[in-house]
Amino acid sequence: MAEETVQKVVFEHEGVFIHSSSDEDGIEQDLLVSGSLRIVDKDGEIFVEYRPLEDTVDPSNMLCAGKDSSSVMEWAQCPGDRSHQLLETQQSYETEWDMVNAVSFKRRPCTNGEGSLNHSHERSRWAFTFSVSDLRSITVKEEGWSFLLFKLKDSSSPSSPSSPLPALHFHQGGSREFLDSLRRFALLSEAPDDETCLLVSTPNKALSQSFENLLDDNNFGLVHQKFRKDPYVTTLGSFSKVTNYIFDAFRGTEEQHQRPPEEVADLLGEVIPGLEINQQEEPGFEVITRIDLGARPQVTRREPLSAEDWTKHQDPEGRMIKIRHLKQVIFKGGLCHAVRKEAWKFLLGYFPWDSTLEERKALQRNKTDEYFRMKLQWKSVSEEQERRNSRLRDYRSLIEKDVNRTDRTNRFYEGIDNPGLVLLHDILMTYCMYDFDLGYVQGMSDLLSPILYVMENEVDAFWCFVSFMDQMHQNFEEQMQGMKTQLIQLSTLLRLLDLAFWNYLESQDSGYLYFCFRWLLIRFKRELSFQDVLRLWEVMWTGLPCQNFHLLVCCAILDSEKQKIMEENYGFNEILKHINELSMKLDIEEILQKAEGISLQIRSCKDLPESVSNILGFHTEVSGSDPTDPGSRPAPRPAQRQDACSNGHGHLRETGSHNSCKVAFIS
Repeated sequence: MAEETVQKVVFEHEGVFIHSSSDEDGIEQDLLVSGSLRIVDKDGEIFVEYRPLEDTVDPSNMLCAGKDSSSVMEWAQCPGDRSHQLLETQQSYETEWDMVNAVSFKRRPCTNGEGSLNHSHERSRWAFTFSVSDLRSITVKEEGWSFLLFKLKDSSSPSSPSSPLPALHFHQGGSREFLDSLRRFALLSEAPDDETCLLVSTPNKALSQSFENLLDDNNFGLVHQKFRKDPYVTTLGSFSKVTNYIFDAFRGTEEQHQRPPEEVADLLGEVIPGLEINQQEEPGFEVITRIDLGARPQVTRREPLSAEDWTKHQDPEGRMIKIRHLKQVIFKGGLCHAVRKEAWKFLLGYFPWDSTLEERKALQRNKTDEYFRMKLQWKSVSEEQERRNSRLRDYRSLIEKDVNRTDRTNRFYEGIDNPGLVLLHDILMTYCMYDFDLGYVQGMSDLLSPILYVMENEVDAFWCFVSFMDQMHQNFEEQMQGMKTQLIQLSTLLRLLDLAFWNYLESQDSGYLYFCFRWLLIRFKRELSFQDVLRLWEVMWTGLPCQNFHLLVCCAILDSEKQKIMEENYGFNEILKHINELSMKLDIEEILQKAEGISLQIRSCKDLPESVSNILGFHTEVSGSDPTDPGSRPAPRPAQRQDACSNGHGHLRETGSHNSCKVAFIS
């Protein structure tokens, strides 16, 4: 017996019309077909369905409210005047409320009992269903109301209609809500040559939906028996809930257990479009020869900052003093745990460095009120309201799922009915009210968990998390701009530091550096022990010794592993597997020591490429010299979005600099 298909309606809107073409149809002139438009999840595959309602609509018998809602006028028209009068009538009323409670229909009389059969025929004639993965583009037009034109890819998919799809007219509004719902499952980007056309890319929903498999240790660790023969399938499949798309593309047929690595490399580019990072002949590249960076300086680490030393950096009113020196000490050794609860609030920008103790108390009172106002927003939503709010339902479902598996081996979160889990849940739900556009994406619980562990306070943890998310926001956005930028920048740095190693990776179709994806996504949260994560994050939050220090941390890890990778002649599969198995085996102090040495080595280079200087921020002063200096705090989200320096294929936005930030290396 075949397994029953699980179907979930994620969007539904009635009152969507098809205007039949009287020139082509021999049915009846000026026929409007009213129907219901739905987005349906069938076993993980997303479909768009249109189903006509019981009765089609004859415009010749339609009554429409005029601008004065107390008056009703008949919609009378001649065949040639149809579009003009339709537009004129609808423009006399508010677009979003057209025809709501202002239209009445007269049913056509049925003769000889044929009406029911004809109507059934019409409903089946205009009904259609297609998979979102088969959708190429959507054209959005306005004629007093919105109507959408769907264009499908050239495919023989059984779920796709064989003939062109009719335009769907939203007389009663709802087109925007439909597109917003669709964006949860596909990336809609404006066509460069037509602002009314939205190009649809379904692989990009890998980040817009969730990182469930990527962040699931049971899946990511390559422990599933059926994937051991094909580790790159498992790893790349873990980037998305859309595993069917990636598995089918990478695995091929049952007989073809592995695709050639060069073919897989092409498919990898589809997961994050625009990441063709080996574009050495592209016009505008700064072509340079191999650079001698000189010897790498030896650096040492120190002991964590003690509570006593922290107190010495406060004046009698509680202001922090000698901030530059304080940040240097934190960078070199981190913080003892007793200091973290207070120090992290400054490092994350929740507390201003120059604020007094009384000012901070007042700030906390205001932030407490603001937090609980937002918390009340979702707490007060009734079950009936939530049934009509699919986005909130989805956010809650994802949060509850993630909270129950986040750091459960940590004593702060272990056990059943743990209060730490309740706080984790409530903070994430409240963040959805704070930033409803982003809402919740799987992986964000990993960023909150250490902060809540340190703060042990719901309100303080929330606002520190907000500050951290300002830095990490682009990692979770639908267009994946943050991840694309970081992978390209990391490739640029690695080529500068060790061109031979980068060339080796490129020869093994690993130049994309996708194996660093999880490192960047959640800042090594799954690669290090919990205590080492605390140390790494507080060091990075100092903003020292340069911008994008986390990329140098990646370089330091790869520098330690390159010898084994090259000597063992690892190929595509082996590289991915080896990097994955480094989890929980890394020495954080050794990594930080090497990353700092790399920073000093690059900074001392006299002929440093412009792109590298931009990535590491060497053209600006190191933050933290002055408490009033905005650079002493984490960069706000808009500022971070401007540092997208690309040496790739031109898909990323240029920085504010007039100089090209593209570079190619030749030996």
